[in-house]
Amino acid sequence: MKKPITLFNSLAVLTTFLATFIASNNYAAQQPLSFKKAIQVAQQNDPWLEGSRHRQQSLALLSHAANTLPDPKVSVAFANLPTNGFDFSQENMTQFKVGVSQMFARGDSLDIKNQQLKLQSQQQPLQRQDRINKVAVTVGSLWLDLYRVQQSIILIEKNRSLFEQLAEVAEASYGSALGKTRQQDIVRAQLELTRLEDKLNQLQQQDDRYQGMLGQWLTIFSLNPQSNQADFRISTITLPFNVSKQPPQIDLINHASVYNEQWLSAEKLAAFLSLHPSVKSIDKKIAATKTGIELAEQKYQPQWGVNASYGYRGDDAMGNSRADFFSVGVIFDVPLFTENRQDNEVKSAISKTEAIKTEKLLLLRKLMSAFASAKGQLVRLTERETLYQDKLLPQIHDQAEASLTAYTNDDGDFAEVVRARIAELNAEIDFLAINVQKQKIILEINYLFVGSVVNQQTGEK
Repeated sequence: MKKPITLFNSLAVLTTFLATFIASNNYAAQQPLSFKKAIQVAQQNDPWLEGSRHRQQSLALLSHAANTLPDPKVSVAFANLPTNGFDFSQENMTQFKVGVSQMFARGDSLDIKNQQLKLQSQQQPLQRQDRINKVAVTVGSLWLDLYRVQQSIILIEKNRSLFEQLAEVAEASYGSALGKTRQQDIVRAQLELTRLEDKLNQLQQQDDRYQGMLGQWLTIFSLNPQSNQADFRISTITLPFNVSKQPPQIDLINHASVYNEQWLSAEKLAAFLSLHPSVKSIDKKIAATKTGIELAEQKYQPQWGVNASYGYRGDDAMGNSRADFFSVGVIFDVPLFTENRQDNEVKSAISKTEAIKTEKLLLLRKLMSAFASAKGQLVRLTERETLYQDKLLPQIHDQAEASLTAYTNDDGDFAEVVRARIAELNAEIDFLAINVQKQKIILEINYLFVGSVVNQQTGEK
């Protein structure tokens, strides 16, 4: 006999359908976040880049404005108006004057100022290129950290089921009183399960931390022009998210220089790093400050100006017409007392340029130190990776299998089985950490040598 379809049954079916639909949509929305996509989204939605474009546009517009003469000045006045009656036609010298004056810049100061602002604006594309590269390193490193954490969780989850099986086997053996299992073996198995649970909690805490740190780079927002309030729009990549299970294979730039046992000379390394966008940006800054020296030197030149005026006179008291006046003149200053002002301004501009040069030296030293550190780390990590892959992991796995086989044949110790499995799990987690750290070091080295790649692609010398 068929059961009648009640309202309760209909609601249950509808609820099940909606739950299935929402779960399928969440699964579709939670596609694994790839390494490349994370960096691409972060670079495309970095507000700093938009601010840099506005700064460049502002400087470019100022450079056009700087190459323009100051506005002429117009004067309107009544001259020599008699105070005993204020009669415009009473006195011969009374006149209505309209004048105009125009000042000119000192020497080539307008062209130099225009060039200075252009050089300052040319720093922005280089700074944007450096920012894009830095974002790739930062976001890529966060993605790799999150990948390490989530893969470690997968490894522990897989081994937890194995430890649960070992605990069940130990309990069964202890209960049958046929094997050599002791009560302390059961306690040891439960203890290791508890430690794995604690390790999982620690990794989940790290996962939450890296989720938040990476999430800020994947958040899209804009500024409302009316209210100046930030309008946040979360991208299709929503928190929490899972990263791809496959690690990225990042190609190493300048592979030969990194793995060559003979280190690059300081001169050759400095030549490579001088092509870095951040260093080239300082070169533009130095060039701009050098124009500041030329601009200060222009103050030794006199500043010229011209003025012209037209004076209108009315008819005299008898009705006779009187001639109007026209005046023209030149004005200029004479820079005689230059010791306290012009000389010091030039010296100040020279010192400013030298200070910027020291910024370049400090940056080059920092980049060279970063390369030396990264090169050493990468070589050692590569050696450790090979050691783990070729020897350590196979040996630890064989030891774990041998311990388990001996125990099942009543010829081994349960504690040794547990220790072997823990050692194998720790070795797998260490190997994962080595691989991730190696990829992060490659990111840092690629950041250092990205300028040489761009230089080769653009054909610059």
